[in-house]
Amino acid sequence: MRSVESRFSDNGNRDGRPTAAEPRRRPTAHHGGRERGFSLVEVLIAVALLAMVSLGVAQLFAVATQANFAAKSQTSTALLAVQKMEQLRALAWGYDQQLANLGLPLSDTVTDVSVDPSTAGGTGLNPSPGGTLTANTPGYVDYCDARGVWVGNGGAPPANAFYVRRWSITPLPTNPNNTLIFQVRVTTVRQAQLAVAGTGTVRRIGNDTWLVSVKTRKAQ
Repeated sequence: MRSVESRFSDNGNRDGRPTAAEPRRRPTAHHGGRERGFSLVEVLIAVALLAMVSLGVAQLFAVATQANFAAKSQTSTALLAVQKMEQLRALAWGYDQQLANLGLPLSDTVTDVSVDPSTAGGTGLNPSPGGTLTANTPGYVDYCDARGVWVGNGGAPPANAFYVRRWSITPLPTNPNNTLIFQVRVTTVRQAQLAVAGTGTVRRIGNDTWLVSVKTRKAQ
């Protein structure tokens, strides 16, 4: 009996749990290591990354805003150019069908399309002088405000002008008596002022719209 009791007292109970005489051990805290936290270097790196991301987002927002403004301006210049082109093409350019002048060329050479509404006293479809697409030439230029409403004409834009609209009328070299080339160019007043004119070449400036059309005489 003594040998059995001694064996049980040395090894505890058989399932490995401590006996009543042996107190339960509690895990002790290790105070040797420091508590984990954010160092100053880590905070500075996080702030720098956040600043870089914020700067990228701000630049993207600025680019998107500029793109929206450019798209709106492009749409407005296109509409104004189409409007003037239709106005030019509506002028008489054909052959007279009246018995007294049957078959004779009929051309509008008096309508002033630089005013709204158009009136007599202008140049109509007479060939335009050189440089009307790059300079404000009276009779071949008018101005509109930011909403596209006509506000004036002449060599200098009014104070409330936002868009400048220029056009040219050129006879086709191979058929000058019967075919005309219409060109309409619309841009902002600001872009027109920044453009360099008189260089010998006509170039697009900014987000302007440039339309070209041809009209041949037909029976009216």
